[in-house]
Amino acid sequence: MKITFYGHASLGIEVGGKHIIVDPYISANPNAAHIDIDTLKADYILVTHAHGDHILDVEAIAKRTNAVIVSNAEIAGYYSQKGFQSHPMNHGGSWNFDFGKLKYVNAIHSSSFPDGSYGGNPGGFVIEGEHKNVYIAGDTALSMDMKLIPMRTKLDLAILPIGDNFTMDVEDAIIASDFLDCDKILGYHYDTFGYIEIDHEESIRKFFNKGKDLMLLEIGSSIEL
Repeated sequence: MKITFYGHASLGIEVGGKHIIVDPYISANPNAAHIDIDTLKADYILVTHAHGDHILDVEAIAKRTNAVIVSNAEIAGYYSQKGFQSHPMNHGGSWNFDFGKLKYVNAIHSSSFPDGSYGGNPGGFVIEGEHKNVYIAGDTALSMDMKLIPMRTKLDLAILPIGDNFTMDVEDAIIASDFLDCDKILGYHYDTFGYIEIDHEESIRKFFNKGKDLMLLEIGSSIEL
């Protein structure tokens, strides 16, 4: 499994021979100016919630690639009505896709489209690939529900928001990693706006002091599990 960071909460995941894009907010992010969305491969687009900083490039990528948009029922329905392929899910449900098993799990946040229309309830995703398992938290507060995830799935990586203000901060993300029984963390949802700027060295040190590994990737960089 290969995971590429495209800035903010945007990810590319290659697993089972398939390409997945998560929450594409790239073209308007000045930090990701070197990423050309027209070169990105996508068989699926996972959307955690409807905020503009998570769906900005969904339609452009889906129109070019014919990707299936996977999200909650309301977001999937929104894109289906626009003529895009979609797969609706809801909290606690899972589906066996050709890249692996995908489960839609709880997140504590809000969800509305930029025009104010209803975006359903926010969520995160657990991907169980052939060899590796990953949790993508989406935008969320720390939640006791995170303790449920390792009861079903042994995680190899947890992707957690750490920017504070709109989501968990670093300290809460450390607690989340305890709940998730996962000491390998990829941080995201930080630095894009003034509200969510972080001290990189201090954040990494705080995780290290708890015996955990926080990775903060350069935009466009990848890790392999």
